[in-house]
Amino acid sequence: MRTLVLSLLASCLLLPAADARPRSPADTATPAGAVSSSCMFKGRKMYGKVQVVTSFPDIKVQVVSSFPDLKVQKVTSFPDSCGKWQFVTSFPDIKIQYVKSFPDVKIQYVTSFPGVN
Repeated sequence: MRTLVLSLLASCLLLPAADARPRSPADTATPAGAVSSSCMFKGRKMYGKVQVVTSFPDIKVQVVSSFPDLKVQKVTSFPDSCGKWQFVTSFPDIKIQYVKSFPDVKIQYVTSFPGVN
């Protein structure tokens, strides 16, 4: 019995700690519903030309009035920084679908200061 306890203690001492393992890209990925600080979600930039579709979207969005993942400003030209969206009917950078539940990203429309909170 004593030998068993000693061998268990020895094996515990030889195992690396759970936090000591190397991190993979999957470990550092943004959680669902979060836009990264570089304004990316699922490998797509969250600015540019946006087309609203009813099926096969790149991203499902829900419009909220508080606690958004991204603040969006509608622009008519130069959608070249985080949160600036120019709505188009063809050749979009992102296709979105508005949903009321289970969104990928929650957005809030603003008139100034778009971007990640």
